[in-house]
Amino acid sequence: MLVRAFVPAHITAFFVPKLHENPERAGSLGAGVNLTKGTNVLVSIEGETLERHVHVAFNGEPVKREDAVISYAVAEELVPEDFTGDVEIWQYFDFPNGHGFGNSAGGALGTALALSYAFGGTLLSAARLAHRAEVIHGGGLGDVVGQLAGGIEMRVKAGGPGIGVVDNLFFEDYKVIVVPLGPIKTREVLEGGMEERIETEGRRALERLMIEPRPERMMALARRFAEASGLLEGELLELAKELDRVLSAPSSMIMLGKGLFALVKPEEEEKVLRLVRELELPFDLTEIYSGRPSVGTW
Repeated sequence: MLVRAFVPAHITAFFVPKLHENPERAGSLGAGVNLTKGTNVLVSIEGETLERHVHVAFNGEPVKREDAVISYAVAEELVPEDFTGDVEIWQYFDFPNGHGFGNSAGGALGTALALSYAFGGTLLSAARLAHRAEVIHGGGLGDVVGQLAGGIEMRVKAGGPGIGVVDNLFFEDYKVIVVPLGPIKTREVLEGGMEERIETEGRRALERLMIEPRPERMMALARRFAEASGLLEGELLELAKELDRVLSAPSSMIMLGKGLFALVKPEEEEKVLRLVRELELPFDLTEIYSGRPSVGTW
């Protein structure tokens, strides 16, 4: 059997981490956007062998258990102990790892969906397992619930699937431009003395977005959050100001990665593409993914 799952890349615009001793109640408040590019997970299941084997590969390259802790943790939960056969989990990422696109959650959720489809389960049970693995092993707090919601989302109550509450903004024909320049480790930021500013500015941004729930407002609040929290500064801030010259809504920082993103109207597309090419920046232009993650036989 060959099963394929797709999970959209998820960019967090602003956030408030909410830790809890129960992983299913841990999560984050905030807002973000899902992209039509993301993580494709292919799971091959072959029975009739003497032992149970599980293998994980990233972009075609096999990875050791210590380098794919979250995916292996999900697989160990979902592949029956009495199954004798080979389970191969191939994860393909459209964006680089560690750059703020929710790849870890995409791999966890895609793996959980594909294995649940093959061995039995539901979308909610798979998502709860993926979120739990993400929290326990330090992958992330809010990506799984954001990816489940699709579109442009607001996380208004923290927690995993079935506990957290997510709402969606209405939007028109925006595309999203992303400029990924490098990785940032979430744990280093949260342990670097920025927690209080992130908490204050993140709550303020969410409160204001709930009063005026529009995509353009989200981008303005995201930019304020990024600067006021101290995350967006230096050359990255100057680059954001360059992008702003050709956009109607401000660009902002990908949370958490060394990179930028912006909503682009159809009439702005040519100008923004010309600018990023002139600046010789890595970029991608995608559409917004409005549906749920998908899964089925391949």
